[in-house]
Amino acid sequence: MQFGFSIPNRGELANAQCIRAMAETGEKLGFDCIAVPDQVVTPRNYQSKYPYAEDGKLPGSGTGEALENFAVMAFLVGITQKLRLLSSVIVLPRRGAVVTAKALATIDVLSGGRLIVGCGAGWFREEFEALGAPPHDARGRVTDEYIAAFRELWTSDTPWYHGEFVRFENIIFEPKPIQQPGPPIWVGGEGAAAMRRVVALGDGWYPIGTNPRHPLDTGNRFERGVKRLNAISEQNGRDPSTISIAFWAHRYGLGDPIISDDGHRRLFSGSADDIKDDIAFMNDLGVTMIVFNFLAPGISQEEILDRMERYAVDVLAM
Repeated sequence: MQFGFSIPNRGELANAQCIRAMAETGEKLGFDCIAVPDQVVTPRNYQSKYPYAEDGKLPGSGTGEALENFAVMAFLVGITQKLRLLSSVIVLPRRGAVVTAKALATIDVLSGGRLIVGCGAGWFREEFEALGAPPHDARGRVTDEYIAAFRELWTSDTPWYHGEFVRFENIIFEPKPIQQPGPPIWVGGEGAAAMRRVVALGDGWYPIGTNPRHPLDTGNRFERGVKRLNAISEQNGRDPSTISIAFWAHRYGLGDPIISDDGHRRLFSGSADDIKDDIAFMNDLGVTMIVFNFLAPGISQEEILDRMERYAVDVLAM
C-alpha cells in the first residue's frame, strides 16, 4: 500500500512557501505521492451542481482563486526527488488534447518518470463555456478521445488520430514520456460511466468517497463499488487485476468515529486503530494508493505539517 496527500490550490495556503513545505515534509516522512487539484476559472454565477458537496457549491468558489495544475506540477518537479506527481484530477476537455499530452509528457520527462495522470470528464458547464471547451453534453465522448489520443501521441513515431473532437496527423511528437506506454492514467468518478471508461481506456480507478449520488464513504459502500467495477471488467473481457485502484480520502479525522447515513462508520474516521483497520480492509480489496487530505478551513501551515507527521507516525507507521 502506498500513501499520498493533496496540496492546496486555492486560499491563503496556495502559495510557494506552503506547497514547498508540504512537499519537503512529505518526502521526509516517506509519503509516496503528492496530489495536485485542477481548476482554471470559476464563473461568477453558475447553476451547475458540484458533485462532491451536499449543497452543490464548489468550495472556495467565492473568490475564484485557483492555481493552474500543470504549472504547479512543474514547480513540484523542481523541488521533489521521489514523490510521484498525481493530477487530482485534471478535467480533460478544459485544454486542447495535443497541448495537454505535451504538457504531461514534459512533466514525466523532467520528473524522471514520476507522473500519474488522474483525469475525469468534468461537471462544470459554465466553466466549459468560459474556456471555449467542447460541448459540455459531449464531455464523456471528448474525454474518451483525449485518452486515446494521448496513447497515440505517447507511443507512435508517426502519430495520427481522426476523431469527432480531436484530429491530428503529419506531426512529430517528441520527447515521449519516460514511462512507456505512457504515464498511468487513473480515471476519476464513481458512477457507471466512469467505471466503463476505466475498463475501456484506463490503467486505474481513482474515486472519491464523498459523492452524494454515488457514496463510497463506508466500507460496505466501497466494497460494493469495487464489485461493480470488477463485474463491468469481466463483462467486457478485461481481467480486474489489471486495473489499479486508488482512493482519495477527502474526509478523515483522528477522533470520534463518524457514522454515515447507511449506519456504518465512515472510512478513515475514528481512532488510529480504526483507520489502520480501514487501510488493511482496502488493501484486501486491492487498493494500492490512498491519498489523504490534510487541509481544513482556517488551518495553518504549521497545523497541516503537524497533521502529516502525526498521521505518518500514528497511523501509517512510516
